[in-house]
Formats: sequence, C-alpha cells, structure tokens
Amino acid sequence: MNDSRTRSGYPLVPQAAMRIDTDLDSTSAVPQFRHEMPVRRVFAHSTSARDTIVARQLGERVVAALIDEVTLTPKPGLVDIRGNGAHRDLSWALMCTSAVALQPAFSAMAHAGLSMLDDRALREAIGAIGRDAETAMFAVTRGVNTHRGAIWALGLLVTAAAQDLDHLSADQIAARAGALARLPDSHAPLTTGNKGEQACRDYEVGGARGQAQAGFPHVTQIALPELHRSRLAGGTGALHELQERARDTLALGGAASLDGRRALKMLDGRLLALNVSPGGAADLLAATLFLDSLSALHSGFDFTEKD
Repeated sequence: MNDSRTRSGYPLVPQAAMRIDTDLDSTSAVPQFRHEMPVRRVFAHSTSARDTIVARQLGERVVAALIDEVTLTPKPGLVDIRGNGAHRDLSWALMCTSAVALQPAFSAMAHAGLSMLDDRALREAIGAIGRDAETAMFAVTRGVNTHRGAIWALGLLVTAAAQDLDHLSADQIAARAGALARLPDSHAPLTTGNKGEQACRDYEVGGARGQAQAGFPHVTQIALPELHRSRLAGGTGALHELQERARDTLALGGAASLDGRRALKMLDGRLLALNVSPGGAADLLAATLFLDSLSALHSGFDFTEKD
C-alpha cells in the first residue's frame, strides 16, 4: 500500500477526491464540526495544548486508515479504485471526502478519551459526538451512508487509544474499547432503523455492536495476525458462499500468488452478480489498519504543531 502522506498526516488521495467527485458541488466544503460536549463531565485534568495535538493526530490516523481501506484494491464487492463494487450510491472519491469530513469528530472523541475519567460519562459523550458525526457525514455526502459503521467501530477505538497513551498494543486498545461498548448510553435512541440493526434481529447475530462489545476479536485475533503474516510473506447463503470462496482464495496464496489473484477476481465477479457487499468487513479492515498504525509508535507522539 502506498503510504505517502502530506505534512498534515493525511494520505495524498483526499485532496484529489475533493477535486474529482462530480457528485458534489465544487462549493460544498467539508462541514465544520461544532459538537457541544454534554454538561456533566468528569475530567482527569484540565485540557492542554498537548491534548489537542494528540487528539488531532489520532483523528488523522483514523482518516488515514479509512482512506487506506477504500484505496486497497481489489476488494470483492466493495468500493475500491476500480469502481463502486455492489454499491450504486458510493464511489472511491465520495468515501475519501466523507473520511476527511469525519476527522474533527474522531479527534473530538480522542480528546474526550484524554480528558474524561468517568467511563459512563465518556461513553455518553462519544455517543453524542458519534450522532453528530453521522449528521456531518450525511451533510457532505447528501444523505449517503458512507461510514456509519466506521464511526461506531473507529470511534470506540480512537477513544480507547486516547485513554492510555502508554499502553497502545492492539489487544490493550481493543479491550478498553470493548469495555466502553458494553456501557449503556442513556441518550441513544432505542432503535435506529438501520439495515445493520435489522439484520441483527433477523438473523440473531451480534453484528457490529457484538464485535465491539467482545473487544473486536475478528480484528485482534484474525485480521491483524493475517496482516502481519502477509507482510512477512511478501441472506446467509451468500454469506456462506463468500466465506467458502474467501477461504479457497487464501488457500491458493491470496493476492500474493497468480492462482490466488485469479480466484480473487472470480470472487469479485460472483459478489457483483449477487449484488452483495461485505461492508462490515471494510469497517473491520479500517479498524485493523488503525490499530496497526498505532503499534508503530515506538517513539510516541510528535507534540509539535504542523504548518
């Protein structure tokens, strides 16, 4: 993956996305995030310039993970540089634009994690920020759901990372995120009407909420180890078919082998024919990339402001 960054820390692609997304007016600016934190707050300490810098850097890392995820190509059934996968209303450029618009919200969640001691108050604070983030997302995408699942998963993880900057292993962050996810949010709506929520009821599965409350086991136990191994190497019916074909693709060597790439292309074609998009996997991939980026912080954060 190309890891080129601008001086602000973002990958180079969002600026291009802003220019080439013809679905958005050229005058449509990324909305300014104006979330007001709940009145009942319990601070660990007064906020400082250092906290602001760290929160911004963490938010930028989330954006980088989201853009790396959507840029990774090929991804069967999902948006990537080649096209919109099984989605009629999404594009690579729109996903990048949305990710950039969410940076202030992710930074606000990180700031809450840095400054609030009471976990219940923190959970409700980031819940409120997350709901405001959805509003900001829909404003910049004109009502298209680009990152609702990512706001939930990455929001918990970036908050958990900020809670303890001295313990940033993937397992430690995921465990703290899971503890936050298990706390109630008295201000959250009882039902949202979202497709993911309906699917959880229909198929009696935990979904994104269950993954988070369990401490993101698919990220820490499956995705991250596979990512590290790859670096060293160089309706339910559709779900079962996807899982079986994915296993076959991996058994053939995945994208690292010619046979694996052929199988991956066939898998992509099959998902497009079925009009199936494994969107939840995209959110977990972004979560994996975010946690992996924090594991590289051997020398800690750079507390100097960038121009």
